[in-house]
Amino acid sequence: MKLSALAAALLLAAPAAAFAQAAPAEAPASALDAAIRLADWQLDRMNGHGISQATSETRKPRAWEQAVFWVGMTALADAGGPPRIRQAILDMGRANQWLPGEKPYFADDHAITQAYLWAAANGAGPAARAPTRRTFDLVVTKPAVTTLAFYVPKDGYSSTECLTRWCWCDALFMAPPAFFELSRQTGDRRYRDFALREFWATTDFLYDPVEHLYYRDSRFFERRDAQGRKMFWSRGNGWVFGGLARIIPQLPKASPERRKMEALFLQMAARIRQLQKPDGYWAPSLLAPEGSPPETSGTAFYTYGLAWGINAGLLPRSDYEPTVRRGWAALLRAIQPDGRLGYVQQVGDRPDKVEAADTQYYGVGAFLLAATQVAALDKRTR
Repeated sequence: MKLSALAAALLLAAPAAAFAQAAPAEAPASALDAAIRLADWQLDRMNGHGISQATSETRKPRAWEQAVFWVGMTALADAGGPPRIRQAILDMGRANQWLPGEKPYFADDHAITQAYLWAAANGAGPAARAPTRRTFDLVVTKPAVTTLAFYVPKDGYSSTECLTRWCWCDALFMAPPAFFELSRQTGDRRYRDFALREFWATTDFLYDPVEHLYYRDSRFFERRDAQGRKMFWSRGNGWVFGGLARIIPQLPKASPERRKMEALFLQMAARIRQLQKPDGYWAPSLLAPEGSPPETSGTAFYTYGLAWGINAGLLPRSDYEPTVRRGWAALLRAIQPDGRLGYVQQVGDRPDKVEAADTQYYGVGAFLLAATQVAALDKRTR
């Protein structure tokens, strides 16, 4: 992923009044209605139109930006979305020939395989997972041997050696759910064992045991803002938290691996709950809420993860539902009059500026994930 232009310190000087939001033109009848409406809006714009700042990967249908949208689409299909949602996923996979991204060891290029594996279990059959299995066989048979330390060489970000492993926290959403799902579908434990080993290696390296949050990568271990606070990126931690909600259900109930993963989830959930702002959003720099803009990609992942935690029986509803409801209301307020999800921080690796018109495929994907779990929570209310 490319670097953002501005660091979190710039956010601190911005007046809160600059971040006024536009209310949606018409409130949706339900969380699923909101998700379907936004999914249709995005499906009409899969060629990059409407994306605020296109990167070199924006128009690549197998790259991570679009892949996260398709992950959200699988959740919407499972939650009762109309048949056209399922069909769109199948059409996308067939158009891509079920191929992962270009780099076999790069976690971002594994994200799209989550949608392919869903398709394999929902009508597309074994052909939909065959290319993924070939790639993952290479990864687990000849795993990358490199440090997790993040060093960007002179020839650019994409040449960073540790990107062949999960050395940045975003990777914990992109790749592990696919490895666990492939293990479940094939019965081959190698994929699961590899994912567990690498997940905990990354966590041991990047997780701050005091703050119960992840550094984006090792470059941020000693970075501080103007007030001396650690820099914990909202979407970066959202990637991890959303990833946990996708990984935990794939682990055997009461297994040591699942209990360990659930303990991490509970630690993060408690800290995330503390850091929500009164307006329902989470600040782009989690420990620097003052003057921060609305930001919907991190907020959507937190709303998704917390709602999932309630629905899964891990989080007390009385404690966490108010946080989920505030987060969901904030997300709905971010829908712009033209139908887009606004205030999505652009592609980057740290807190940055956010504008009302800013949208991205991955922000929509996170919104769809949140909507499906809020809808499930609503069913429990009836």
